[in-house]
Amino acid sequence: MAKTSWRSSRKLKPHAGKDIHVVLDNLSTHTTPEVKEWLAKSPHVHFHFTPIGSSWLNQIEIWFGILTRQSIRRGTFSSVNVLIKQIRDYINSWNTTAKPFTWTATAGEVLAKVRLVATNVKKLVNNNAN
Repeated sequence: MAKTSWRSSRKLKPHAGKDIHVVLDNLSTHTTPEVKEWLAKSPHVHFHFTPIGSSWLNQIEIWFGILTRQSIRRGTFSSVNVLIKQIRDYINSWNTTAKPFTWTATAGEVLAKVRLVATNVKKLVNNNAN
């Protein structure tokens, strides 16, 4: 029996024909010529970028911050495998009592922080232009 490529099998393409929206940070690797070429050939995939300096909006970034503060920072790891075990143990422990993050900021608070970040970025750019 011939192998069927995952690309050629409709059964393995649950999102075929549907629009897919991907939210990304502003990392330059998301806008390389290769990525732009791929996106041009994939009209159903749409990239949306978070504002520069707004990683605090991304809840997975928040979770990684918690992981870092509670499990990794100030740790001493004798090997990569020991570090991986520490991370996996933390995740297993986290998952036993995990609860969804609750967004508590109002729209006004979020917009105020976005304005503050934009102002600070402009100051940095201006300072570096000199």
